Amino acid sequence: MRKKKLMAIIGARPQFIKHAPLEIAAQKEFDFVTVHTGQHYDYRMSQIFFDELKMSRPAYNLNAGSGGHGAQTGKMMADLEPIMENEKPDGVLVYGDTNSTLAGALVASKLHIPVYHVEAGLRSYNREMPEEINRVLTDHVSSVLFVPTQQAIWNLEKEGITKNVYQIGDVMYDMIDICRKNNILQKDEEVFGKFYYATIHRPYNTDNDERLLRILEAFEQLPYPVDFAVHPRTLKRISTLSDTTKFNNIHFLEPVSYFDSIRKIHNSRAVITDSGGLQKEAYMLEKKCVTLRSETEWVETLQNNWNSLVFDKIEDILTEVESPVGDYIPALYGDGTAANEIIEILANLKTPVL
Repeated sequence: MRKKKLMAIIGARPQFIKHAPLEIAAQKEFDFVTVHTGQHYDYRMSQIFFDELKMSRPAYNLNAGSGGHGAQTGKMMADLEPIMENEKPDGVLVYGDTNSTLAGALVASKLHIPVYHVEAGLRSYNREMPEEINRVLTDHVSSVLFVPTQQAIWNLEKEGITKNVYQIGDVMYDMIDICRKNNILQKDEEVFGKFYYATIHRPYNTDNDERLLRILEAFEQLPYPVDFAVHPRTLKRISTLSDTTKFNNIHFLEPVSYFDSIRKIHNSRAVITDSGGLQKEAYMLEKKCVTLRSETEWVETLQNNWNSLVFDKIEDILTEVESPVGDYIPALYGDGTAANEIIEILANLKTPVL
């Protein structure tokens, strides 16, 4: 009897991380076809993850590149349709909330191929974020929804989605577990707890000159140095606004690899970010996080002050980053077995779920 065929659609940094443990877990049960949309395409944002995580090379690379949301999503859809028609997968795995996620989900659903959404049910309730649109639409065309938390179940219930919803924890915790087992989380005694780790990439933080300078000025006033992993485009923008050498408390770094990022979080005093994934990784590694957003889809991290939202009053970074945290809830995002649970559920589906 032939193995069922799963097709996985990936294209951005968070998806490579979520995909790696699932690829490992699926090897015995499924034939796996991976499609890389090319949404993230430079080495440090794409290829390095395959190298570090020892993932199989994708069977297809669409080289979608950058562009407007409509153009990028449309190109992916046009390229994905003949691939799915040719491969005839029994189901399509999509991850998270990127344009790659939405493109894969829409094409599969229109071809009557079951869509399996990993990291379903998240809501920030901010429709100005393209990710929010992507995750809502993907959930509503998905056949099976794998959610990380009870809150995600409640979010889906509000929208009338109650069937084939499974709470399995978070596959990113699986990756943290893999890092531990492979001795990635080494403590650097020389710098441990003596710097903040920052990543800022959302347009409302990086494309507003006044706001970007206010963020940098806040970093400059912090009591410990800031290791700021900054995208080259943002660094170029900063250079046009100010002389970067005047920021003595900020170390401007190129975007770092996944393992290097995990090491940075592990050794940092606290994390400052506007990334969804980094909020979670900070929590999983028991680090205080300050999120430069007005809302978060990862509302659980706000419990006991492990994550603080700072938006209008940028100067609040100075107090929030050193504010004390309460009790840590170790099983908030599962126990590191999410990928195995997902594959077991999919392997035991009696008939395709549409």
